[in-house]
Amino acid sequence: MTFDQGLAFGILALALVLFASGRFRHDIVALIALIAVSLAGLVGPNEVLSGFGHPAVITVAAVLVVSEALRSSGLVDAVVQRILPLTKTTTGHIGIMTAVVALASSFMNNVGALAVMLPVAMATAAERGRPAAILLMPIAFGSMLGGMITLIGTPPNIIIASFREGYTDTSFAMFDFAWVGLPVAIIGILFIALGGWRLIPRERKGGASPEDLFSIEEYVIEVRVGEKSPLAGKRVTHLDLATGEDITVAARVRDDGQIVQPEPWQPIEPGDIFILRADPADLGDVLEKLGLELVSTNGNDHADIKSTDLHLSEAVVGPNSPLVGFSPRTLVRLSQGRYNLFAVARQGEPIGGRLHNVRFQTGDVLLLQTSEEQDPALSAELGLLPLPERGLRLGSPRKLGTAFAIFAGAIALSMGGVVPIAVAFLGAIVLYLLTGILPLRDLYRHIDWPIVVLLGAMIPVGLALQNTGADRLIAESIVGLAGTLPLWALIALLLVTTMAITDVINNAATALIMAPISIAIAQALDVNPDAFLMTVAIGASCSFLTPIGHQSNTLVMGPGGYKFSDYWRLGLPLEIVVTIVAVPMILLIWT
Repeated sequence: MTFDQGLAFGILALALVLFASGRFRHDIVALIALIAVSLAGLVGPNEVLSGFGHPAVITVAAVLVVSEALRSSGLVDAVVQRILPLTKTTTGHIGIMTAVVALASSFMNNVGALAVMLPVAMATAAERGRPAAILLMPIAFGSMLGGMITLIGTPPNIIIASFREGYTDTSFAMFDFAWVGLPVAIIGILFIALGGWRLIPRERKGGASPEDLFSIEEYVIEVRVGEKSPLAGKRVTHLDLATGEDITVAARVRDDGQIVQPEPWQPIEPGDIFILRADPADLGDVLEKLGLELVSTNGNDHADIKSTDLHLSEAVVGPNSPLVGFSPRTLVRLSQGRYNLFAVARQGEPIGGRLHNVRFQTGDVLLLQTSEEQDPALSAELGLLPLPERGLRLGSPRKLGTAFAIFAGAIALSMGGVVPIAVAFLGAIVLYLLTGILPLRDLYRHIDWPIVVLLGAMIPVGLALQNTGADRLIAESIVGLAGTLPLWALIALLLVTTMAITDVINNAATALIMAPISIAIAQALDVNPDAFLMTVAIGASCSFLTPIGHQSNTLVMGPGGYKFSDYWRLGLPLEIVVTIVAVPMILLIWT
């Protein structure tokens, strides 16, 4: 091993450790690795930023925008409307929901497909009297299975196709992945629907209602303004300022008993009743200081409040939400006071203590007070996925048909070799803007910028492995360790290794690391690299063992009430099924 190879391995090992630790966001880790290989001189000056102009990066960004256009046009919702009558049996319910998510995610972003189906799954589960937990993990897994089917189904497929083009001057075509991905997806969905869902722990099958997930009575307090209160004669805004950040004015009770959201300009008079959201530990000094009297701590009163008057709703923090990493103050600021946060749950458990100390994470479930007239566009701007009150948003038939026609035209142009897929999708985006299907304000909002930065930064890191010959050294070591193992065993070994890595780090990063290694293995064996590239593509989409390997898993963790250890119970058997199906199909088609 040369010094440069050792340096490349050291940087890669550090990146893997940081990816797995979750201490830093994956795009930050990728930038650290990029700076390291640049300072070490493992990539040339012209290669350092070459990843950000790579066709794979442009294609991924374009696919995300096209996915949003398809979603907003109502195309997926129209399909969902057709399949709701097929949810009468548990097997049919799980099977059809998982299949629809898989079909949608084969042509749009995995998380986008799941975001559309998440409230649908929860609403239909409630309607059929079934726990949401038996649906949410299956549809999350279905979003990953569907991504295996087409070139644009998931970023790893685009990355693998770009590596193949670099090696052979010919990229994988749109449906080349379907030869293996489609059988794997079909068998995987059947396994989940016909009994795999029973592996979800029984205690999770009851789901988590808002009442069970959040202890509202610990947060909602009713107070009356005393006769000698210093607030008398002042306005609501003074009450807000005086109570500080630990206590929030949630509502005001009128003389007729009606509960309303107070306006900052409204005057305060003795006898006025307000509802505060607070930790009881914070109340003592405030009540005495402001001359407020505790009206009632009766649990039934709080039950009435939370079920009707305050219009409580749940929402999941999405992966692209501007709230991620920030506190509830940011929620109040960005929503201009139209959202009032009552509680936060993470990994199925309420977060106790003071809410102002919370930093939102992807998958957090927020209990919010909203107005019935709340504009649903605000949820989209904040990256929140409402549960499950949001109804299906059906686009007009004209726009729905136009959206599909534009998408189909882009696919046809790329498949026919008229233009590269990145150019075809950029053209589709322009048409979506001109036809009004995609509002101009949404053009960049739904691009997953951390993924784009991750790809742009990790591509030169992969070049560092190639420039130093480190990828070939790894490949030769694997071939040497395998000894006299047959080709099918090597493919199975590569598949399982890729699966293991993608369960702890981002799947796009996994593809970027494993693709050059797979090509080097093929070269060492003097065989067609297509089989090994396809193996990495399948393995990188199998993030079934943990909630951190893929954003789809993270999103359903809170609403499903899952624990970290729940995923492998269904995920491990599913990965075994995928391996049993994928290995012979790869050998049959690609060797």
